[in-house]
Amino acid sequence: MPRQRNTKQQNDQIKKGEIPADLSANPNVLAQKDTDATWTKKNNQTYYGYKNHVKIEAIKKFILAYTVTTASVHDSQALDNLLDSTDNGQELYADSTYTGENQQQTLQKYEASNQVHEKGYKNTPLTIQQKESNRVKSKTRARVEHVFGFMENSMHEMYLQYIGIERITAAVGMMNLVYNVNRKVQLCM
Repeated sequence: MPRQRNTKQQNDQIKKGEIPADLSANPNVLAQKDTDATWTKKNNQTYYGYKNHVKIEAIKKFILAYTVTTASVHDSQALDNLLDSTDNGQELYADSTYTGENQQQTLQKYEASNQVHEKGYKNTPLTIQQKESNRVKSKTRARVEHVFGFMENSMHEMYLQYIGIERITAAVGMMNLVYNVNRKVQLCM
């Protein structure tokens, strides 16, 4: 996603869901501004755009479902959009981002088995048993990271130059489909 050169006032209006008057007055400029995307910060680096959230089948590594959100949406907020009735009794492997009361309620709603990594907190570190449990869970959870690694390396990163969440969602859907086709070819060889 190209960097958006907005003023602070324009960014404040965009965050409120408004379109700044100076942008709406010129449709050519507005066509080049993504008013849907948001900013986020990770490891002291800022990002502008969207996130691809996926549900992956653990054994064959196919993408079963996906949803696209803006960059500022926390990863755990997409969980309810990814799960469905087919997850009844299935194990859900995820990192410690997916801990918390809301996620636990979502897992209970879909009757999924919780295999989410446990998280340590200040003054309450993980026990040896919890660390061992996380290590065992990591073997399955790492398979999800293989999918994103393939997309980054073999599909020339995940840099999409579209404006608007509808276009990005369609492009991400096509990218996920291409990944699944590539994965099917790998499994058939």
